[in-house]
Parts: sequence; structure tokens; C-alpha cells
Amino acid sequence: MTSLCGEEVLHQRSGLVIRNTGNRYLVRDELGNDLLCRAKGNFRLKGIRSTSPVVVGDRVRLDVNSDGTAFITEIADRKNYIVRRSSNLSKQTHILAANIDRALLCITLRYPETSTVFIDRFLVTAEAYSVPVTLLFNKTDLYDVEDKEYLQAMIRLYTTIGYTCLESSMVTGQGRDELEALTSGMIVLLAGHSGVGKSTIVNTLRGNEIQKVGEISDYHQKGMHTTTFSEMIELANGGFIIDTPGIKGFGTIDMVTAEVSHYFPEIFRASKQCHYNNCLHLNEPDCAVRRAVEEHTISESRYHSYLNILEDISEGKYRL
Repeated sequence: MTSLCGEEVLHQRSGLVIRNTGNRYLVRDELGNDLLCRAKGNFRLKGIRSTSPVVVGDRVRLDVNSDGTAFITEIADRKNYIVRRSSNLSKQTHILAANIDRALLCITLRYPETSTVFIDRFLVTAEAYSVPVTLLFNKTDLYDVEDKEYLQAMIRLYTTIGYTCLESSMVTGQGRDELEALTSGMIVLLAGHSGVGKSTIVNTLRGNEIQKVGEISDYHQKGMHTTTFSEMIELANGGFIIDTPGIKGFGTIDMVTAEVSHYFPEIFRASKQCHYNNCLHLNEPDCAVRRAVEEHTISESRYHSYLNILEDISEGKYRL
């Protein structure tokens, strides 16, 4: 058998993509070997609108050539993935990772601030692609009394909707046991803005410093990127954590207007009482969702996020 580059194919193997650096992929094969691979040229031209057709977490087939090169020839069907609109190419998608047991969204109320719009956009995408999410409120050691009151309000909001929330500080050790249990034997995606403490969490769970830790910009109070590519990191508890570069904004993509409310669990529940089956919860009469917002049984921030996503779809763009 001959490969695209003319070399004889010695082996055909299956493997797991554990690192994506753009046009090269580190794949761990079924024998435990880590192979640096490329995607075959014709494979990359199959109309995939993603910035990268192969992502961390993908199960793939490989051709290993006699000259030591290896090529990814096939991606197995994905059980799920987390995707967002590419920040540079609005018509393309950026898939963070695939085949995830759970996503862990790392949130900070300060240094830097994570907005509810960002949180909700991530949650909506996770709902759409069947990825369970835990919200991790990190850096609690930095919060004053007012911050802690707001933190508890945020936790009440998302817990009431049905999401699991954890508080953590890698300085005090708060939440470490819960994180150990959550990642044990699982493939967990760790996502969030730059500067929210993802690399410190990875180092803490790993037990040694393998990820660089960045500082916070004093001017913008935003994190500076330290992780530059997605990577799956093996943990001592038998789990894997996928560390991703910090995300500035989370633009939803391929959403259908009539289905957006389905990905807000509390809005979807209330919508069953709307007068019209196709109610979009905008200006329609006898709308149970808008009534619930007025009665404060649905959060105004969540309803705002819902409207924000509808606006994206109608205007064909994403606003931070």
C-alpha cells in the first residue's frame, strides 16, 4: 500500500488526538505510542468549515509510513463536541474539543470578570451538542464581601436552572477534592477566559507544573494567553483534562431561531404555557416566558442572553 507522498504504508492504526498545534496533531495510538501526524490533503478538503478538521478528543485512523511519517485518514463519528464561531473567520467554526464526558467552565467574577452573556452562550452550545457542564467559580480567595454575595447569587441562579456549580481556589485548596472526583476516569474539557486560572488548575490536579501560568493585565484586568494550543493532559486519577487557549468571546453558530429557547432549560419549560406554539418570546401576546421574566422566575440576565443570541442570528454576526 502506498501513501499520498509515495511512501509505503507499514501500519494502519487507530488512536486518540491528544494535541492540536494547527496543522500537526499528536496522536496516541492503541499501543500507547505518541505519533506526530498530519491530516491527508484530500481529507482536509471535504467541505469541513472548521478552522481545523481534526480536534483534540477525536478518535482517528492512521497510516504510518516506512519513513516514520504518519497521516490521519479518517475521523470516527463524534459523540459530542463544543463549537463556537471562529473569531477571525465568521463563516467558520472553531471546535474546542470532541468526545467530552464533561465540560468545566472556569469563571471568575474579578481578575478578569466573566460575564453572564459569555457563560450563557457556552451553556447554550453545550446543551445543543449534548455536553454536560459544571460551572467552576474560581479564585474565591480574591473576593471581598460584596463579591461573595454576588457569587452566591450566581450559584443560586445556575443551580436553580439545573447546573452543578463548584467554588474553588488553588491558593486555599478549596474545591480541590471535588475537582479530583469530577475528573477521575473522565475526559473533561477546561474552558474559560485567559487569566481565570485554568493552567493553575491543571498544575494542581497534575501535581507538577507543566502549564505556564500568566499574569493579569493591569490596564484591562484581562488575562494574557499562556496556553497557545489545545492539549489533553493525563491526570494521576486516571482522567484526562483538555486545556484550551483562553477564549475572549463565545459566538454561537449554526443556531436555528426557533430552537434557541430549547437550549435554555428554564425558558423551554415556561414556553409550554405560551399561547402560541411557535412563540419566540419577543412581542407575542400571552407569552409565558416574558411573564416569568416580569415575575422574576426567569432571570433577566438569562432572558437578555437569549435575546442576544437571537440578534446574532438575525444580523449574521456576533457581538461581544
